[in-house]
Amino acid sequence: MFDPPLIFSLLFFFFSVLHQRSYVFTFLLSSRLFLHPYELMTRVCHLCVEQQRSGDALLDKIRFREVAPKLVQLLTEWTETFPYDFRDERMMRCLKDMTHHVARGDEYSWRAMQQMTQRLIKRLSALGQYEEAVAALNNVANERPASLKTKQAPGQRNDVLSVCDDPFIMAQQLTHIELVRTIGGENTETATVCLCGFFRKRKTSNLEAYVNWFNRLSYMVATEICMPVKKKHRARIIEFFIDVAQECFNIGNFNSLMAIITGMNMSPVSRLKKTWSKVNTDKFEILEHQMDPSSNFSNYRTALRGATQRSETAHSSQEKIVIPFFSLLIKDIYFLNEGCASRLPNGHINFEKLWELAKQVSEFLVWRQVVCPFDRDRRILQYLVTTPVFSEDELHLASYESEGPENNMEKDSRRSLRCGLKQ
Repeated sequence: MFDPPLIFSLLFFFFSVLHQRSYVFTFLLSSRLFLHPYELMTRVCHLCVEQQRSGDALLDKIRFREVAPKLVQLLTEWTETFPYDFRDERMMRCLKDMTHHVARGDEYSWRAMQQMTQRLIKRLSALGQYEEAVAALNNVANERPASLKTKQAPGQRNDVLSVCDDPFIMAQQLTHIELVRTIGGENTETATVCLCGFFRKRKTSNLEAYVNWFNRLSYMVATEICMPVKKKHRARIIEFFIDVAQECFNIGNFNSLMAIITGMNMSPVSRLKKTWSKVNTDKFEILEHQMDPSSNFSNYRTALRGATQRSETAHSSQEKIVIPFFSLLIKDIYFLNEGCASRLPNGHINFEKLWELAKQVSEFLVWRQVVCPFDRDRRILQYLVTTPVFSEDELHLASYESEGPENNMEKDSRRSLRCGLKQ
């Protein structure tokens, strides 16, 4: 934990460079590696009070008018970027106390504080509504298909091709979900909270929503492939998802791309040899190579740099899209935090580490600020987020019923699955 003199000196330093927003963001982000946000808030509140205690009323007013605008700027950045901190009632009380102190010294800053607090309350309300909506969607999505692989005739159950047979449009709708639904909608501050919560070893509902979405998409792909009765139809769905994956790559949507590849490589899908024999896999093999995990995902990282450069020089909204493979981004941040000491051997803070952490998170925030340029298709979006998907056991059984067991081990597995799912 920081020593009080150190945190005060850091606060004064950041007050002196508040005109550079990146410094403020770096400070607010990295400070939580050392102390709880509430502890930092109490120190800020203490500084606010100390500015009015010299004993000279005129001097106090002059000094506070110099500090007040910087205080407002710090708190504005804090409330906009890390709103979840203020779900702590103690934080809100500190904010109220500081508003009271600001009112005594600077009317302009006091009004700014009031407006900031109103925006914060609205934002917290919106985030709460978002979380309730995600929970409701998850409840619908967790429903299982009414009957497990009952050899339904074509047309008895909607599948992905009955909803959308255009790979480019499907990739566009997946991009909508990645940019809007997964970690807090268009509120980029929620993305920051997710990442910060991760390296503070604190789960957040939005971080879980992002991971759950990746898993859901993977299982949906596998379900869609294993469900059809006819081999020809299964092959057509595989080809469709290969094309969707290619379009995701072209767009810069690497998270959906990886989720689709993951679903197609799940064992219930990969064992369908008769089905795969009907598919031209050249394009799929190229995509797998792009996302190959060897050499720490070097091929993917090269593609990501290319997408980032395209985004920086973009002439259209579509060219600005960069959606990284989120699990790898989290892994990179985790190992940067765990692999580098927060303090140097001499006891000083490792600012190089803090800058790198802030750089990775802020780069992600820039990507999240892109407004999706594609038209929404509500029918497709509804299908993607609510259609029931099989569990792992259900997938294996559906796979065995599509293409029978090839050996005794698979026969035993099918028998066991049938018994287990009937119970």
